[in-house]
Amino acid sequence: MSILNNIFGNTFFGRASLVASTFKNLPKLETERLILCKITEDYAEDMFEYASDADVTKYLTWYPHSSVTETRRYIQLLQKKYNEGVFHDFGILLKENGKFIGTCGYTSIDYKENTAEIGYVLSKEYWGREIMPEAVKELMKFGFEKLGFSGYNAKCMEGNDASTKVMSKCGMTFEGMYRHSMYIKGEFKNIIVYKITKEEFYEKIKAE
Repeated sequence: MSILNNIFGNTFFGRASLVASTFKNLPKLETERLILCKITEDYAEDMFEYASDADVTKYLTWYPHSSVTETRRYIQLLQKKYNEGVFHDFGILLKENGKFIGTCGYTSIDYKENTAEIGYVLSKEYWGREIMPEAVKELMKFGFEKLGFSGYNAKCMEGNDASTKVMSKCGMTFEGMYRHSMYIKGEFKNIIVYKITKEEFYEKIKAE
């Protein structure tokens, strides 16, 4: 193995180890209105409220939950994934009342490129209140400052204008659309991609 490959290998596994250990013992993050935290069974009923809503899941890869039991089983599965360090989502709580209203996190991580894909979902009751951009910006800062990421991408199905607005408000720019690139809910979908680098993010934050 060359010195370069050895350095890359150490860096790769070091980053993966850092991410795994971080999500095994997930810290709480705070913004002006929100707390980002570990998803637990305490929030099952609140999650079911939005996870069972067809409007919320319209542009997602999964179907609405059919019962709170299904939601509880899903959250139980997440506990195993947290313990293994392979699940990278935060729950979103409103500070004013402790209501669990959605999630945001790293859908996937490319350790070679040192970037992550961001994903999110929010209860319909709280759409249009600038909540998701607030949560995602905090998530992005955390990844840059604590996990050492150098950039992000985010994807959504064509037609999901609310999602592309979140991406834009977080400073991300349109990268392209990949036609018929994902088979979701019985048909191929066009997928829109936005991206941002660490430098671009902080430049835009300073300008706000």
